[in-house]
Amino acid sequence: MMAADSLNHRRTRIGRGGVVPVAFWIVGMYLATALAAGISLDGRTATGLATLVFVVGGMPHGAYDIALLTRATRLRHGWLWLAVAGYVGIAIGMAVLWVVVPAGGLILFLMVAAIHFGEDWTMLDEPLLKMAAGTAIIAAAAIGHPAQVAALFVTMAGGPGGAVIARAAIAVAPVALLVTSVGIWVAWREGAREWAAATAVAIVALILLPPVAGFALFFVFLHSPRHLSAARALLDDMPRAKWLTTGAAMSALAIGGGGSSRGVSRRCPPT
Repeated sequence: MMAADSLNHRRTRIGRGGVVPVAFWIVGMYLATALAAGISLDGRTATGLATLVFVVGGMPHGAYDIALLTRATRLRHGWLWLAVAGYVGIAIGMAVLWVVVPAGGLILFLMVAAIHFGEDWTMLDEPLLKMAAGTAIIAAAAIGHPAQVAALFVTMAGGPGGAVIARAAIAVAPVALLVTSVGIWVAWREGAREWAAATAVAIVALILLPPVAGFALFFVFLHSPRHLSAARALLDDMPRAKWLTTGAAMSALAIGGGGSSRGVSRRCPPT
C-alpha cells in the first residue's frame, strides 16, 4: 500500500467516510459485552473464528498493490512484469528467510508491520509519531498478554528466540504507548477525532482482549478498511467486477502461499 501513499501527499482528515466503519464500533461493543459477561474469547472456537475473520477480512487490503504500483509508475509491458517479478521475489525471499532463520524473519516481519500500521496516520507529519503508533499495536498485545504473545512468537520463530522477541516488545511497550498517546491527541486536535477515538479503543482492546481477537478487531475493522478506501479512491476507474475479482484472486494466492510456507517450515525445522 506504499504506492497509495505516494499518490496522496495531502494531509487527510479521517472521519467516518468509510475509513472508520460502523462495523468497527459494533464488533468492538460486542467484544466488550462478551468480556464483561465473562464469555471466553480465547477458547478453541472463539480463537478459530477470530482467525477466520482475520484471514478472510484482512487479506484483501493488500490485494491491489500491483494495480497501485502500475498506476503510480505507469509501467507497461516488460517493465511491469519485471516489477511483478520483483514483488514475487521479495515474497519468496521473506518465506525463505522465515524457513532458514525464523527469528530473523519474525523480527523483520514485526518491523515492516509497525511501519505499515504507521502509514494509517496520514494526518500526522512527524515520522516518530507514526512509527510509535504502528509499534504500539504490536506492543499493546505483548504488554497485555505476555505469556500468550510469547507462546505465539515462539511458534512463529520456531524456538526460544520468539520469547526473547516478545520480551523486547514488552520492554518497548510503555514508550510506544506513551508516544502514541501524543499522536492520538494530535490527530484529535487536527480534526481526525473518530480515527483518534477508534485507535484508542483498538489499543485498549489489544491490551484487554485475547491477542487474536484484539488484533482481528484492529486489523479487519480499522486498518484494512483504511487501505481499501484509499485503494478504491485511487483505482476508481476499475470496474466493480474487476475490483472484486482482483481482490478475491490475490487474497486466495496470498492465503495459499502462506499455507505452503507454513507447511515447508514444519517439514524443515530450524537448526
